[in-house]
Amino acid sequence: MSSVHPNYAHIYSVVKRVPEGRVATYGQIAALAGMPRHARQVGYALNKLPEGERVPWHRIINSQGRVSARSRPGSDDFQRILLEDEGIGFDISGRVPLAKYGWKPRVNPLRTSQRSKK
Repeated sequence: MSSVHPNYAHIYSVVKRVPEGRVATYGQIAALAGMPRHARQVGYALNKLPEGERVPWHRIINSQGRVSARSRPGSDDFQRILLEDEGIGFDISGRVPLAKYGWKPRVNPLRTSQRSKK
């Protein structure tokens, strides 16, 4: 991952912490990566994920508990399938109940950021 922008590499390291069977929001990942209010940058980073990189991108959803639409047809359906395979449920309106499946890290977000130590 040496050719990846440092912000993206940091985002990927946070996303890797999201456990199987849980989801996190783009905004949550941004905050944990030390970039509060930069949820879109998380989306951009996941869109640029290098081929073959083992990052559980599918566990990241929007703040409404929905899988975000993609420009590539079928990609959002694929993400839903991956989430359902991990036991994550959707309500009748297509939302993941964040209260039930949302990831609640035990570590203070500011402590996970290596950016502040540089």
